[in-house]
Parts: sequence; structure tokens; C-alpha cells
Amino acid sequence: MKVNTRKFFQLVLSLVIILGVTSCNKKASGLGKSGSRATGWNVLNKKSVSKKMSEQPEGPGLVFVEGGTFTMGKVQDDVMHDWNNTPTQQHVQSFYMDETEVTNSMYLEYLNWLKNVFPPTEENYKNIYEGALPDTLVWRNRLGYSENMTNNYLRHPSYSQYPVVGVNWIQANEFSKWRTDRVNEALLEKNGFLRKDAKTLDVTAENSFNTETYLNSPSSVYGGDENIVLKGRKGSAKAAKTGKNGKVIPPKDIYIKRSSGLLLPEYRLPTESEWEYAAAADVGQREYNVYKGQKKYPWSGQYTRSGKRKTMGDQLANFKQGNGDYGGIAGWSDDGADITNQVKKYPANDFGLYDMAGNVAEWVADVYRPIVDNEYNDLNYFRGNQYTKNKIGKDGKVELVTQSTIKYDTLSNGKIIARSLPGQIVQVPIDENETYLRQNFDRSNNLNYRDGDRQSSKEYKFSTTGSNKDAKNMYNSPKNNVTVDSLGRMVRKFDNSNKRTTLVNDNVRVYKGGSWRDRAYWLDPAQRRYFPEDMATDYIGFRCAMSRVGSKSQNKKRPRN
Repeated sequence: MKVNTRKFFQLVLSLVIILGVTSCNKKASGLGKSGSRATGWNVLNKKSVSKKMSEQPEGPGLVFVEGGTFTMGKVQDDVMHDWNNTPTQQHVQSFYMDETEVTNSMYLEYLNWLKNVFPPTEENYKNIYEGALPDTLVWRNRLGYSENMTNNYLRHPSYSQYPVVGVNWIQANEFSKWRTDRVNEALLEKNGFLRKDAKTLDVTAENSFNTETYLNSPSSVYGGDENIVLKGRKGSAKAAKTGKNGKVIPPKDIYIKRSSGLLLPEYRLPTESEWEYAAAADVGQREYNVYKGQKKYPWSGQYTRSGKRKTMGDQLANFKQGNGDYGGIAGWSDDGADITNQVKKYPANDFGLYDMAGNVAEWVADVYRPIVDNEYNDLNYFRGNQYTKNKIGKDGKVELVTQSTIKYDTLSNGKIIARSLPGQIVQVPIDENETYLRQNFDRSNNLNYRDGDRQSSKEYKFSTTGSNKDAKNMYNSPKNNVTVDSLGRMVRKFDNSNKRTTLVNDNVRVYKGGSWRDRAYWLDPAQRRYFPEDMATDYIGFRCAMSRVGSKSQNKKRPRN
């Protein structure tokens, strides 16, 4: 067969040109490195998503805690024999935690903001500010003189860097929500998406900023004022265009979204497993993939005093060392404090966290139960999930809390606290639309899940028939009741029953760590106690945590410490 050499070379040349053009145009067509690995489409939006997402920045006051595996509930001493510290192996994902406890100055910043935005002189707002006030009367003692603390501890500048006390669990959660919004508000301002100083000059009760509201409906924050909530960086968004068919094409990516990576996750209370893991800080005694022994306290060694040459003999935390011994002999105090102490006065643990033992005990997020159910879950263990969703109005948009729809909760001690603030999205429990045919959860309230009773719920019946008298409570705790009569007077009804068998219920929360009032026994990070979520003391404070988004580690792995 005779081959036409000329035509053959023409064909080869044509193929080379086609392949060359295709290769050159890959990038332009979105089929190269800049294109989607799924479709080849050029879907990357440079304005909203960075090609190389940087590490999550640390929020104000936070330090990074790399997650890992540890033995939760492993106490050195168990003189109480209370059966609530069964050792379980747990894994905690990486997260961030406050370097110190929340101080009086930090909490006062919160109170001042509430006072300015929701003036307590206005009847509709007075319970917002008053409901956030710490209980300064926790310092009083029937046979002790403590009026100096009652009057000065919260507000005097000498105590500004001391941990806040008198704050109940609910108030600590509300502070965490407020902190989330203020931090993200400042980030948007810094990056040119909110007008400078609007967060102080333009904020009002009806026109304020909420992170979730901004993400779901940006035009709803600050009353939809476009001079405050800027479209694009420093208001640089291009105007809407008109297409060939006459249809208006609105500009895209004029607001920051969750996919932008700019806004931080929420500040919150740490879970019990997170707190215990961070306090134990076993990472400081790791060699390869094992821990070199068990630590009794947040620091190395089995003693409460320092063994280092420069600080030998110094106490590593402030705690009650014996009857009537809160600090030692005058002139050479053992721990430098008789009540709480200024934060950072004692060495940090191996995660860089201060006062994880001593100073004040700390609220954590969990509802208390005697046993940790590690058979069901051993990753980020937490008892307290109550799943909700945003309420959608008739107009198809999220429904916001307004001045006229603020709801308040009256606590068992009579204190009135706002359930939500104007500008926040109304939350409702999830329903069957979210739970139908799911295997991982089937209800909104999971406080009692696998709690020992037949239906894993608070109330159950011995049989499927019969009257309501067969209904039983798993936890027979006191039921104090507070109501308001027709004249607006508060009526307090104490439960005087002598048939109560426990203080455990769905409204008691775990608190961890020893305080200035506690013996060394409670300084062990694995120790756990509980207290009603709506009550406060002079020895329980709190610190915030934040979930880690992205990689587990910040640095490359090293074989040794």
C-alpha cells in the first residue's frame, strides 16, 4: 500500500497544533489546576475563597490545644468513693481555650455594653442588664465578715484581673454568645465590611450585630442600614447590571459568608472532656506515642510545691491547705493569696493555660450524670445536646427577636434572665423533618439519652396502659417553684418534701477544678462535681473555648517533646 508522505506529515502537524492549543487553553477553560477536580469547571471565586486557606486565627484571649487521646476520669485519690470517676479512654479534637479564667474586667465590659445598648432605666430592658449581673452576695457568710468583698470584688480596679465569681452557668453561656458577636463584629470592621466605629456609635437595642443573623440575612443587622453594613470591602461592590434580556443582575459576593473563612466559630463553654484534657496537659510528658506516667495535677510531679531551683518550695496554685489555712503565715505566704488571686500569678501548664487548678473552679457545658457513657461514644464526649434550628417566618426569611418579642426565663431562685436579645434569630426545636429515618439522632432534647431508664428519657411508664400515676421520674430531685401573681409579685414556693432522694436533674451542670476554698484533693483535673445551673457561688468561675476548624495540628509532627 502506497502512503502519501505529504498528507501524512500534514495530519501529524495538525494533531500537534490541536494538542498544543488544548494544553495552552486548559487554564483558561478551567480544566487545569485552577479548575474543579470534580467537573473541570472554573468554580473558584477569588473574592470569597482563598486558594490557600490559612490556619484558623486564634481569637482574642485564646490559646491552641492540640487534640488527642487520654484517659478521662482517672483520679489518683478517691476518698469520697462516689462512683462518678470511672476511667474511660476518650479522644478530643483540637480546640482553643481561654488562657485564663474570665476576669472581672472582661465581664464588666459585657455589663457596660448591655447597659449602653439596653438601658436598665427602660422597663422593657431592665431585666436584660439585671439578669446578667453577678451575684455579689455570694461572699456573705453567717459567721464571717466579708462585706469588703461584697462591695468591691467585682468593680474595684484592684480586683480587675481577678476571676469573676457569682456567675451562674446560664450567665456564663450568655457572656460567651455576646463575646462571639463582638469579636466577629470587630473582624468585619477591620476588614472593611462594617463602617468604622459603628459598633460603639450606632448600636442601639433594635439595631445591633449578631453573627448568625449576619450570615443568614446580612441586610437585617443594624436595621439594614447600608451605610453601616457595607456592600463589599469598604463599600466597593459594583452596582447591579442589566442583562441583554432586560433582567437586573445583582452583584455577587457583596457580604462576608461562612465560606469566606473570615468569621470565627462561636465562643462557648468547654465540654467536660475538653476541660479535663486541657487541664491534665499530658502532652508535656509524652515520648513518641505513650505518656510517661500519670500526672496528679496540671503540673508534673505528685506535689503542690515547685521543685525547680529558682522557685523551690513555692505553691503552684492557691487552695485551702487545712482548717483555717487559706494562704499560710503572714510575711511568707505559702501561695500568695487567701481568696482568689490575680490571673497568671502561677505557672501555666504545658498547653500554656493558667490556673487550671486553684483560684476558682470552672463551669463546663455538660449536664451532670454519675457515669460517662463511653460505650456509646468516645469522641468529643458531651452530654447536653439540645438541637434547634432557625425559625423561618411566613415571608421565607429568618425570624428575628424584636423589642416586643423578647422572652425571659424566671429561674428557680427568682432571678429573671433574657432568653434571647433583639437582633438574634429565633430558635425552635428540630422536628421530624430533621430526624426522620436518621440513625445518629432522633430528637431535639438529648439530655437523658441512654440514661438508664427504659425509654432513655426523664419520664417513663411501667406499662403502656393505665393512668398517669404510673409515670415516674428517674431523678427524684426537689422541685422549687417561682411564679408571678396577678399583681406582679413574685411567689416563691419551696419544695419541703422529705421524700427527695437526689439533687441530680437536668438542670445541674458539671464544674471542674479545685478552687481557693478547696483542699488539694480537688485540684486533680479528673475530679468532677455538680451544681444547679441557675445558682452561683464565690468559688466557681468560667473560661471560654472555641472549636478548631481544619487541621488537627498547627505544626509538623516531631518524634519527641
